[in-house]
Amino acid sequence: MGDPDGHWRVTPVETGRSGGHAFHGIIASFIEHGAKTKVLCRAAGAHHRITLRHGELEPRTKEEKGLNDYVIRVVASLSDLSPKAWNALLAAEAEPSPFMRHEYLLALHESGSASPESGWTPQYITLWRGGELRAACPAYIKTHSYGEYVFDWAWANAYEQHGLAYYPKAVVAVPFTPVPGARLLARDAQSRTLLVQALVAWCKQEELSSLHLLFGADDDIAACTEAGLMLRNTVQFHWTNAVRGDSDPAIGYLDFDAFLASLSHDKRKKIRQERRKVAEAGVTFRWSRGDAIATSDWDFFYRCYARTYREHGNPPYLSRDFFQRMADTMPEAWLLFIAEREGKPIAASLIALSTNDDDALVAYGRYWGAVERVDCLHFEACYYQPLAWCIAHGASRFEGGAQGEHKMARALMPVKTTSAHWLAHPAFADAVERFLEREGEGIENYIGHLGERSPFKAG
Repeated sequence: MGDPDGHWRVTPVETGRSGGHAFHGIIASFIEHGAKTKVLCRAAGAHHRITLRHGELEPRTKEEKGLNDYVIRVVASLSDLSPKAWNALLAAEAEPSPFMRHEYLLALHESGSASPESGWTPQYITLWRGGELRAACPAYIKTHSYGEYVFDWAWANAYEQHGLAYYPKAVVAVPFTPVPGARLLARDAQSRTLLVQALVAWCKQEELSSLHLLFGADDDIAACTEAGLMLRNTVQFHWTNAVRGDSDPAIGYLDFDAFLASLSHDKRKKIRQERRKVAEAGVTFRWSRGDAIATSDWDFFYRCYARTYREHGNPPYLSRDFFQRMADTMPEAWLLFIAEREGKPIAASLIALSTNDDDALVAYGRYWGAVERVDCLHFEACYYQPLAWCIAHGASRFEGGAQGEHKMARALMPVKTTSAHWLAHPAFADAVERFLEREGEGIENYIGHLGERSPFKAG
C-alpha cells in the first residue's frame, strides 16, 4: 500500500495474492502494446546450448573450457542417488539445512506428502564429472502454487487472463518449508553455474512456463544472478543469540532473564505477562530430543498438527508416515515440546535442529497445535520455550518462519530472504522484472520501517 509520505510500502501479505494489482497493470500494458524483446532466454544457459538426450543433458559448445567434461542427468527418483554423495554435497555448503538432506526429501516423497498426486512431481538435476557427483538439486514440476510461501498467484492469474498456461512450472525448493539455505548443492562455483544453466535448458525442453528457486543461499543467488535470473525478496523473522548486556561472549545470553534484560521495558513486561498467564493456567512443559521422543508423543504431536490445519479448513500437508520416517532416519534433527495440564498433554510444538556438527547449532520453528485453548499458549510453546532452550544449549539462531510482524515483540528481527525466477515468455519476463523492481523498493521500505520498531533497549 502507499504510505502517506509517498513511499511504496509492501507488507509480506501484500507481496502475495493481494500484491497482484500493480503486477496486473504492468503485465496488461506489455501484452496490449505487443512489447517485443530480443532476450529469448534470461539465463547464461542459452549461450551453452545444453540439450536433453535420453535422460541426460549434455553441453554442446566445446569452446567453453572444460564444459564438455560434464554430464547432466535428470533423475526421477531420489532413491536412485546415493544418500552419502548427496549429503556430502550438502555438508560442504556454507548454508546447509536439515531440510535438504537426502532422508528428508525422500521421506516427503515416499510418504506421499510431496508427490505427483499432491501436485509435486520430483525430478533431480544432477551434474557428473568422471563418475563423481559434482552438483545436484531437487526440481519439482508443479501444477499449483501451494506450499511454496513465495506467492506468485498474481502471475498465474495474469497468464490465465491472457490465454496462457502458467502451469506446469518448475520449482527448486523444499516442499512446504520456507527455510533459507542451500538449494543448488555443488562442489564449486563452476558446477553451481552449470547446474543453473541445466535447469533453464531442462525447463525449455519440458516446455515449462517458468523456473523458481525459493529461499536460496547466497551462493545460489550469486549463480542465478550470473545466469540472468530475476531476484525477489521476502521478509522473515529470526532470533539471534547475540552478546548483549551481561552475557558471556562464549555462549551468548546467560539465561532467559539475561535475554529479557536486553529488551525495552514494555517488551520485557509484555513477555512476562504472557508467560505468567500460561503458568497460572496450570500449564507446564517438557521437552524431548531425538531418539528420546516417544512414539506416543509423536502421535500426540501429529494430532495437534493436523488439528491446526483442519481448523483453517485445509488438510495437513504432511502425513503421519512422514514424521515416522523422520523419527526413523534423522531423529537428531528434532526437538519436541509438550504442554501439559493436570498430567494430560494439551499442546505440542516441533522444532527442527541443524545436523552439521561443524557449524553452530541453529533451531527452526516448524509446527504446532493444541487440543485446548489457553490464553498466550501459542507464544509460550512456539517462542518462549524454544528460545529458553536455545539459550540453555548455546544455539546461535532461531528462525521463526515466514511472515508475522508479531514476532518482533519476541525479539525475532526482520531478515530479507531471496528467491530467483526465470520466465520463458519474453513479454511476461519483462513485466515481472519491472514488477519486482517496484516490489523490491517496497520491501526495502518495509524493512526500514520495521527497523524503527526494535524491541531492544536503546544503546
